[in-house]
Amino acid sequence: MTTKTEDLEPVGERGADCPPPAGLRERKKVATRQALGVAAMRLAIDRGLENVLVEDIADAAGVSTRTFNNYFASKYEAICALSFDRAMRIGAALRERPAGEPLLAAVTNAVMSEYGNSDRALDPEWMAGIRLVISTPALRGEALKVQAMTQYALAEAIAIRLGGSAAGSMFPRILAGAVMAAVNAALDRWLNSDPPIAMAPLMRRAMRELADGMRRTMDDCDPADSG
Repeated sequence: MTTKTEDLEPVGERGADCPPPAGLRERKKVATRQALGVAAMRLAIDRGLENVLVEDIADAAGVSTRTFNNYFASKYEAICALSFDRAMRIGAALRERPAGEPLLAAVTNAVMSEYGNSDRALDPEWMAGIRLVISTPALRGEALKVQAMTQYALAEAIAIRLGGSAAGSMFPRILAGAVMAAVNAALDRWLNSDPPIAMAPLMRRAMRELADGMRRTMDDCDPADSG
């Protein structure tokens, strides 16, 4: 299988609208972490996850095994860090959205700051490799842990945006769960489309359907019991 680093964009590249972290030292740390995650995913797709060693990942990223161990406890964590870091950037982008922007629009724009550039379909063989890697049982446990952490982080960003009105409310967690469900639905459709399709239109559709569905549901329902 012929692999290209840029083909990892839907699972690991920084969104164009998300600013880099301040400070040279921090930027280097982020770049190293990103390089290790991308190398881990690329090697897993090329060779099969079970055939990839931590030493292989470190060598592909141009760092020592000790450096790898400073960032990650396992190759599974390195691969899942791609999704985790992307979710963290979405939360950061949400906090930076204009104060007067409606919440759902702000959330959608934050999500699309990461996924909006994924506007091309990938090679079918490459997509098959991604599906094989992420279906590995050993990876699923780490992925579930990452999902819980990212949902919590997104809820925190939503709560910050809502300010005092969110004090004591479960709504930030509820909305974060709905947003993550929409993102995961789009990713699942993207991963399993035959022939492969671009991710960005799917993500836009998922976020639009989430917003439209919430509006319709709220219009159709009686006011909730405040107790």
